[in-house]
Amino acid sequence: MALEIRREDDLKYLRETIELAKASRDSGNHPFGAILVGPDDEVLLQSGNTFKKDKGVGHAEANVARAASRLFEVDYLKNCTLYTSVEPCCMCAGACYWAGIGTVVYGMTEKRLAVITGDNPENLTLDMSCEKVFKAGQREVKTRGPFAELEEEIAEGHCNFW
Repeated sequence: MALEIRREDDLKYLRETIELAKASRDSGNHPFGAILVGPDDEVLLQSGNTFKKDKGVGHAEANVARAASRLFEVDYLKNCTLYTSVEPCCMCAGACYWAGIGTVVYGMTEKRLAVITGDNPENLTLDMSCEKVFKAGQREVKTRGPFAELEEEIAEGHCNFW
C-alpha cells in the first residue's frame, strides 16, 4: 500500500512539473520544470527553465538545486525529493548530487528527449543517465522514473518547440 501511495504522490508532483514546464515554454524558455519537496510533503522550491536569462545552464533542476543549497543544510536535503518533468542531464544530476538532494524523480527519460530535440543547438543532450552520474558519487541519490503514464503528455510539451 505504501508503494502505491508513493506512486500517487510522485504522479501528483510530476504533474506540477509539467505545469511549470508549460509556463516556462509560454514565457519563451525551454519546456522544463522542477520542484523540491521536503520530508513533510511541502513544496519548498520550484523553477522552470531560464534559458532566456541564463542560456544553456538555466535548467530547471539546476536552478532548484542551487537555491536549495543556499537555503537548506545537507542533512535536511538528503530527506528531500526533487521532481522534474524530464530526467536530469548530467549537469543537473551533478547539481542535485552536490546540493545533497536525496531523491530525484523524473517523468520522461533523457533518451526520449534526445529523440524529440534531435541536434538542436539549444539542447544538445548527453547520452548519460542520471543514475550513472549518481552511482559515480560517494553520496547516495535515489531515483524513480520514468513514468510511462505521463510520458506522452511531457513529450507533447516539447513538440513543435525544438
